[in-house]
Amino acid sequence: MKYQIEGGTLPVVICELEAGEKMTTEGGAMSWMSPNMSMETTTNGGIGKAFGRAFAGEKMFQNIYTAEGGPGMIAFASSFPGSIVPFEIAPGREMIFQKSSYLAGEIGVTLSVHFRKKISTGLFGGEGFIMQKTSGTGIVFAEFDGHVVEYELKDGEQIQIDTGHLAAMTATCSLDIKTVAGMKNKLFGGEGFFNTVVTGPGHIWLQTLPLSNVAGVLRPYFPASNS
Repeated sequence: MKYQIEGGTLPVVICELEAGEKMTTEGGAMSWMSPNMSMETTTNGGIGKAFGRAFAGEKMFQNIYTAEGGPGMIAFASSFPGSIVPFEIAPGREMIFQKSSYLAGEIGVTLSVHFRKKISTGLFGGEGFIMQKTSGTGIVFAEFDGHVVEYELKDGEQIQIDTGHLAAMTATCSLDIKTVAGMKNKLFGGEGFFNTVVTGPGHIWLQTLPLSNVAGVLRPYFPASNS
């Protein structure tokens, strides 16, 4: 498979497939494709994995696209202004993503649910108890909100992140929460009660414009519903 990412902050990834090559994506992610691309809707691993993907913020069913009778083309566009980032997945190079960031991947990449090891992290960390894990072999594309900034963390090195800005990390990183010090800071600081702490070794990807932050800014401008 060959691919190119176009569109700047309104990105789309255009994939060129050889005959017989396959791509996997969740329903609704395909933007355009050549006529010889066939589609099959499947649980892709059984009902258990389907429910796991649903917990991880994706749809239960996935679509598998195959180039039939010759080379094919298929494109996947981001659902929000931001970035599409490719990742090469292999044994020992698994990735952890925020919920709903998976866009598409080669057939050899497996998407599964990833639970935080510490219950307290999931309940209070602000990033959500459940994330996505990609494993297997192949290229996967993830969509992140806004611009992406990367950091390489050494063994034991830490970075403290505000809620929602953690987009992805290598599976070698560990994640915990840290309480904001001081009651006045908690109540009036505007940063919430908790921050996320990621510890290396590993690589992390941070996003500058989490969709949850955008929703919070726009909420006061929406009229209250009458119920």
